[in-house]
Amino acid sequence: MLPVIKEVINVVMQQNEFKILVVDDEEKIVEVVKSYLEAGGYKVYAAYDCKGAQEIFDKVNPDLLILDLMLPDMSGEELCTKLRKRSRIPIIMLTAKINETDILNGFGIGADDYITKPFSAKQLVARVKALLRRSAQEVIPLTDVLTFNEGDLNIDLLKHEVKKQGEVVSLTPNEYKLLMAMAKYPQKVFTREELIILALGEEFDGFDRTIDSHIKNLRQKIETDTKDPRYIITVHGVGYRFGGE
Repeated sequence: MLPVIKEVINVVMQQNEFKILVVDDEEKIVEVVKSYLEAGGYKVYAAYDCKGAQEIFDKVNPDLLILDLMLPDMSGEELCTKLRKRSRIPIIMLTAKINETDILNGFGIGADDYITKPFSAKQLVARVKALLRRSAQEVIPLTDVLTFNEGDLNIDLLKHEVKKQGEVVSLTPNEYKLLMAMAKYPQKVFTREELIILALGEEFDGFDRTIDSHIKNLRQKIETDTKDPRYIITVHGVGYRFGGE
């Protein structure tokens, strides 16, 4: 990775206040984890059972989940499986189990990392930072075809093909990457710096305002009315978001 891109990634990681949901029925563990994460600049939400976790998850849309396996109303594995059906956020499992089979099962249902109790809070924070950095560069979709507004716009991830009202749209490589970066997270607001990292990466050799030019061209190709865009929405003073449903 080029030094300039590394620098941009570091800036974005420092500027973003990532939201982390910690789910554990042991209040002391939650408080310790919460204090360390908040000291690291993260916004932390706490839940002590699966019901509360799902309610907070739906409300705040966290960037990362720290999930205990043993919860009073549902196992951590069950909650992980449910959330994985609709989200690809990083999940760190906390467990007192050290059996290799249990750990492998956790990875099999979608966990990204495993930490056994007792654990070092500093080590947990380091793993959180590493997962957030990785997820900022590697976004994994839930399906091979993304469909928006009842088929008005379709993105085939395997073919790298975009269709508008059934017709193939010819996009440049950078336009496609830019569209994909936003379409994988509908309604999420991206700064220009974030789009540089996610969409242009090492190929980017211009200024952040270059994004605006790509956005203009992209709108001309996928929007029915460029004056009233349905997909690429400008968020004044911040950047852009994808408005497809």
